[in-house]
Amino acid sequence: MLRPMEPSPRPTFSPAGAGGLLVATTAASIGLGSLIGWAAGRWAYGALGGAVTGLPAGVAAVSRTYGDAFR
Repeated sequence: MLRPMEPSPRPTFSPAGAGGLLVATTAASIGLGSLIGWAAGRWAYGALGGAVTGLPAGVAAVSRTYGDAFR
């Protein structure tokens, strides 16, 4: 006789993990932008550009990592 099938467990969502991933991705982008800006002579503009590109990159990283938790 066959055993009854159990549903697969849902993926877990860790808000602290998602926040950490968002902050780490954004900070890395700001740091890289600052280095590029420093090499160009204006580190503040590089940091601003890193923040502008880092926030969407962080959101994409969180969505890619934890996207299955919301389906």
